Amino acid sequence: MSVTTSGPSGRSVIVTGAGSGIGRATALLFAKEGARVVIADVDDAAALAVAEEVAQGGGTAVAVIGDLRDQAVVDRVAATAVEEFGGIDVLVNNAGIMDSMSAAADTGDDEWERVIGVNLTAPFRLTRAALPHMLAAGKGAIVFTASEASLRGSAAGAAYTASKHGIAGLTKSLAVMYRGKGIRCNAIAPGGTLTKIRVDADRDAHGPAALAPYMGNAGSPARAEEQAAAIAFLASDAAGNINGVILPVDNGWSAV
Repeated sequence: MSVTTSGPSGRSVIVTGAGSGIGRATALLFAKEGARVVIADVDDAAALAVAEEVAQGGGTAVAVIGDLRDQAVVDRVAATAVEEFGGIDVLVNNAGIMDSMSAAADTGDDEWERVIGVNLTAPFRLTRAALPHMLAAGKGAIVFTASEASLRGSAAGAAYTASKHGIAGLTKSLAVMYRGKGIRCNAIAPGGTLTKIRVDADRDAHGPAALAPYMGNAGSPARAEEQAAAIAFLASDAAGNINGVILPVDNGWSAV
């Protein structure tokens, strides 16, 4: 399912998880700068609402709805960018979900597979789908939303931490593999951010209890727009020699 709105031409940008939070702020910022944006989200109402926001601002957006754990959805997102906008200049792999802050011994297969599937496997597959188009063009920028949990073991549960460490490794691998092909890959590592993402955790369970002493170092949360600004910078020509970086946007949490 998709909806197309009209507006100025520019770079072709895919933003996943664009129906809310950091993804929404990123999609709106790129559209404001004149990019044509594929808004990918599992929530149809949210994705369509963001597409409408872009339209009201005079921008161009196509909403593609579906679960990115489904390869057919991944293929449709990439194909939409190519068919509607002529290629893929920027890929923002932002979609993600939290775990329940579970310690490894308390992490069930369902939680593990769901978190790894959304946070790591889906962005890998979409990157794989986008790369041939970037390689053909001889240029491209990929930005992942990693996490403070990419940098330490005290910011989330076992599944989320593993998924975001995986994103950090994938970011660096892509940077090395494709730096000679005109493609850059970087990631932001948000700390606490004001979004609708929820953590369904049992505070008395081992994981949340073990993590609690460290969470006080997080500091004040960022606005989604601050994360979006960092993403847009990493995708821009101004960051043309920045590659393989995991950029903390965390009010100094990673420095503690």
